[in-house]
Amino acid sequence: MSTGVTLPSWLQPVADVAGSIRPEQLSRFLPPDEGGRESAVLLLFGEGPDGPDLLLIERASTVSSHAGQPAFPGGAVDDTDADVVAAALREAHEETGLDPVGVHVFATLPALWLPPSGFVVTPVLGWWREESPVGVVDPGEIAAVIRVPLAELLDPANRVSVSHPSGFVGPAFDVGGLLVWGFTAGLLSRLLALAGLERPWDASVTRPLPDLL
Repeated sequence: MSTGVTLPSWLQPVADVAGSIRPEQLSRFLPPDEGGRESAVLLLFGEGPDGPDLLLIERASTVSSHAGQPAFPGGAVDDTDADVVAAALREAHEETGLDPVGVHVFATLPALWLPPSGFVVTPVLGWWREESPVGVVDPGEIAAVIRVPLAELLDPANRVSVSHPSGFVGPAFDVGGLLVWGFTAGLLSRLLALAGLERPWDASVTRPLPDLL
């Protein structure tokens, strides 16, 4: 990871806590001793026209895995990738057109297990120090690319718990015209809480997921 880059004060709490986070603090699904496909996602924090924000994508409804779901840019590690950081940056470039040169990677979080797809996912944290244009590169894979203001993610009015017909119950964010749920929302919710940025919200109010889609 590069050095000598000063993070903005609003992002420093995330950087301060990142190095001490244990995997069980982020998810109850921990990587198996063997198996699973190595992958990475990029949590890219920037400063947009509406203040501090986070880059999200919405997967196309036609893809085979996690169709229609909001997510962080990312995907499987290829043989050509030097490591998970390189994989996260490459995938973000392929999905959104992001120029990796403008991204300062300041931390990686513990790898987590994503049972539905069999991925072992490493979250990569980045600061968008030099912005580049982003948008949908392949409409067959990505439906939208969205910069969601951090203020909206932290607003208790935009927080809700959702229940899936499978029995899954977890946190969600109703922001930017998207319902962010599942692995993405769970990881983001825990990271914001551990960094001391989360504002109290009523997690006891649970709504069936189909009613919100």
